[in-house]
Amino acid sequence: MKKLVLLLLICASTASLAQDKILTKTGKITFEASTALEEIKATTTSATCIVNTTNGDIACLALQKSFRFKVALMEEHYNENYMESDKFPKATFKGNIEKFNYRALSGSAQDFTMKGILEMHGKTKEVTTVAKIRKVEGGTEIKAVFKVSPQDFGIEIPSVVKDKIAKTVEITSEFVLK
Repeated sequence: MKKLVLLLLICASTASLAQDKILTKTGKITFEASTALEEIKATTTSATCIVNTTNGDIACLALQKSFRFKVALMEEHYNENYMESDKFPKATFKGNIEKFNYRALSGSAQDFTMKGILEMHGKTKEVTTVAKIRKVEGGTEIKAVFKVSPQDFGIEIPSVVKDKIAKTVEITSEFVLK
């Protein structure tokens, strides 16, 4: 009987430790750098995100070559000329969701300040945004929007196309973590 109780306690403690992190490997990230002259928009649905539910630490990763454009030539230019995806294959965000209380989440989205380091194209930048977080049927949904400049990450825009690419790029992330 003592062995059974001990085994149940070990299983329960292991299960509670496993609940300290929620994650997804099917997160959606969209970036838009459109202007009146041209639509420049791409999406990936294979971004990874993990959140520590006890302290609000968050880490996200997207592979550059996973972004899809409407026009294949844009995708090629994005990977070869701008992002240099072979040299800098991923973009990451590591930070913290301030005052995060996983147990207090409900079906209504709550606003949380999210601060961290965005790394892309071999450069890093501190970013702060508001994340909308709520419980959904499939887990915990996190939505956030970052606004960045290509120049912040050493991404050179040739003068020939500079009017076709927005000076500020909007990056929208949507994750359902389990």
